[in-house]
Amino acid sequence: MAEAYIVAATRTAGGRKGGRLSGWHPVDLAAQVLNNLLDRSGADPALIEDVIMGCVGQVGEQASNIARNVVLASRFPESVPATSVDRQCGSSQQALHFAAQAVMSGVMDVVIAAGVESMTRVPMGTSVVLPSKAGLGDYMSPGIRKRYPEVAEFSQFVGAEMMATKYQLSKDQLDEYSLLSHQRAIEATRAGNFESEILPLEVRLQEGGANGEIHTVDEGIRFDVSLDGIRGVKAVKEGGHISAANASQICDGASGMMVVNERGLKTLGIKPLGRIHHMTVIGQDPVIMLEAPIPATQRALKKAGLTINDIDLFEVNEAFAPVPLAWLQVTGADPTRLNVHGGAIALGHPLGCSGTKLMTTLLYALRQRGCRYGLQTMCEGGGLANVTIIERL
Repeated sequence: MAEAYIVAATRTAGGRKGGRLSGWHPVDLAAQVLNNLLDRSGADPALIEDVIMGCVGQVGEQASNIARNVVLASRFPESVPATSVDRQCGSSQQALHFAAQAVMSGVMDVVIAAGVESMTRVPMGTSVVLPSKAGLGDYMSPGIRKRYPEVAEFSQFVGAEMMATKYQLSKDQLDEYSLLSHQRAIEATRAGNFESEILPLEVRLQEGGANGEIHTVDEGIRFDVSLDGIRGVKAVKEGGHISAANASQICDGASGMMVVNERGLKTLGIKPLGRIHHMTVIGQDPVIMLEAPIPATQRALKKAGLTINDIDLFEVNEAFAPVPLAWLQVTGADPTRLNVHGGAIALGHPLGCSGTKLMTTLLYALRQRGCRYGLQTMCEGGGLANVTIIERL
C-alpha cells in the first residue's frame, strides 16, 4: 500500500467572536487557505483530485456543500471536486483521514484536507436550533430516546462536568491548566513558533469591513492572564467545575493540508514535511461524550506498535480542561509533551477547522524541535474520537 505524505500545511490565526475575522464570509476565508496551499507547494491547482473539508455548522453561509463553494471562490479550476464532512469537532481531522486513505489506496494522488468554521456568523448549534424552531423536528429520534430514556439531549457541558467528577478534577486544577494553556500560547507567540504555519490575512471586522491591518496573532490569547482572573470566572453550573475560562473559546478560522502519495511527490517534485503513520477512529458513550480520546489513544498505540513514550509530542484538543487532564491521568503521558504551544483554551476552537489546525501546529512543532512522532486526538460530539499519528520527515 502507498504512503500518505503531508507536503503543505497552513492555518489562519484564530479570530474571536465578533473579532478580526468576523467580516470574512467563511467560504472566502477557507478559499484563502486553499490558495495558500498552492503557494506553499507550488502545485498546479488542476492536479488536485479532491478537496475534503470539515465543517460542523453546515447551515446559512456554511450550507450547500461548503467545500465545493470554497473551491469556486478559490484559484482552483471548476474541475476540482469537493465534499464536506461533519464528524463534529473532529471534522477536519476526519477529512485528513479520508484524504490519506484516498492516496494510500492509489485511487487519487493529490488531495486536500481542510476545515472551516465561522462561529461568529454561524453560531454553535444553529443547525440544530433553526430546524427545531421551524417545526422540522429534532435529532433525538424515538429510537435514541428509547435507548437513552433518561437523556433529554446529549450535552458536551454535562459531559465535561461528568469528566471532572469521574477523574476527581477540582475547579482549581482546571483553572491552573487553563493558565498553563495561555502561558504556553503566549510563549510560543512571542518566540515566533506560529509564524511559519499562519497565513497572514487582512483584518475584516463584521462591523466596518476591512481596516488595512493584517491578522497574524491568535486573538483569543489573553496576554495579561492571571490565575486570580481565571478563578474569578463563575462556573456555568452552580457548584460545578466548568467555566468559560477553563473551556475552549468560540473562534473563527480555517486550516488545511495537502496530502499526496509517492506518485504525487514525483508529480509535484516536492519533499514531504511528514508522513501519516496511523489513523484510528472510535465511538463510546455519547452521554459522558468527551472521554473517547482515552480508549482511542490506547487502540491507536496498540495498532501502531508504539508505546506512549515513543510519542514525542501530543495535541489533545482542549474542548474543556478535564479532557486533556483525564487523558494524561489514564495514559501516563509526559505532561511536558502535551499541547506545548498551548491549546484551544487559549487559541480557540473553531469546530470544523480544529482538526487540520491542530495537525498543522503539531507538524511544525515536531520540525522546530527535531522530534519524530506526534499524536493528535480530540473529543467529538456523539462520543467519538479520532487519533492521528504522524512522523516528521
